[in-house]
Amino acid sequence: MEFIANEGKNVEIEVNGAVYMRHAIKTHFVKQGESYIDIFEKYVSPIYQEGDIVSSAEKIIALCQNRVVRREELKIGFWAKFLSKFASHPDTGVGVGETIKMQYAIKKAGLLKVIWASFAGGVCKIFGKRGVFYEIVGKDVAGLDGFYDHVWSEYRDIGIENPENPSGVCDEIKEKLGISCMIVDANDLGQEILGYSSDIKLTEEELLGLIKDNPTGQGQQTTPLILIRKKQ
Repeated sequence: MEFIANEGKNVEIEVNGAVYMRHAIKTHFVKQGESYIDIFEKYVSPIYQEGDIVSSAEKIIALCQNRVVRREELKIGFWAKFLSKFASHPDTGVGVGETIKMQYAIKKAGLLKVIWASFAGGVCKIFGKRGVFYEIVGKDVAGLDGFYDHVWSEYRDIGIENPENPSGVCDEIKEKLGISCMIVDANDLGQEILGYSSDIKLTEEELLGLIKDNPTGQGQQTTPLILIRKKQ
């Protein structure tokens, strides 16, 4: 098969002396309530070979699991409006600089923890340390996607939470389809492995190395799945 990379990305990448080929798998626009088993069977099974690893964006798994919070479910209060004024506004998506996500943080982590995280994050930022706010409030808040329409208008009024039991999902996909996979939260600024099937022998550091350039892309590529194959 011909391996195809997204624009600005490379097909090949080297990790610990080994070279791997990455193929960006184009899918339809995945919507809430679909089956990730059906998606993998349709798009991955025809090209998968034993020994391959598939990297899946966390967003499509979460959508399939209905891990969605709607804008109308979050009533924005005083503290969300106040604290969001002091937060950063990242280019990679909506952060707690937007009142809607700050309100989600308050709902998920509690007001006192969010106030403390805001204070500690502000102090640490003065000394050049970033990300302290999310370290304190936790992965659920940090992982919330959506509530913006810069790329997809469908995400304007919904927030997409982290998928539930990502390693369990990967093991289910392996059991039902024979596909080894991992679920990642990645953008052009950073990547995180949320879970992977238990048969994978690579270390988490090596798995991160396979996707360190975010091969899925950052726009409207609709390539949430990356097939990774070790070059012979």
